Amino acid sequence: MQTYHLFISHSWNYSDAHDKLVNLLTAHPTFTFKNFSVPPHNPIVGAQTDKQLIEAIENKIRPCSAVLIMAGMYSTYSKWINKEIEIAKRMGKVIIAIKPFGAERISTVVRDAAHAECAWNTNSIVSTIRLHTVV
Repeated sequence: MQTYHLFISHSWNYSDAHDKLVNLLTAHPTFTFKNFSVPPHNPIVGAQTDKQLIEAIENKIRPCSAVLIMAGMYSTYSKWINKEIEIAKRMGKVIIAIKPFGAERISTVVRDAAHAECAWNTNSIVSTIRLHTVV
């Protein structure tokens, strides 16, 4: 079975969404992935400047086949989500926007950067990853 290397971009203020997404992906019986994201319980240590933090995030994104971005409206105003989008675009990574469950609107910043959008459910997310990425 192929293992997808994924960077899950998210706001630490909404880290429960990250955890729920990881649970959705983990629950899929034929999908295997390695999570390269930076959750609050496993932060990047040693980066003392924004430049060092950007370099550390680049190192996280570099081996990934896709960057998944929670497309809630808060993403529009998150400095670090915007930096992660810039890094992913510069590296030529596939960006997948995940629409929040029940949301009627999503971030235009994320929508404009994304190669694809998917709904907040396991099958939609997994099929979008498989369709748009190469392992």
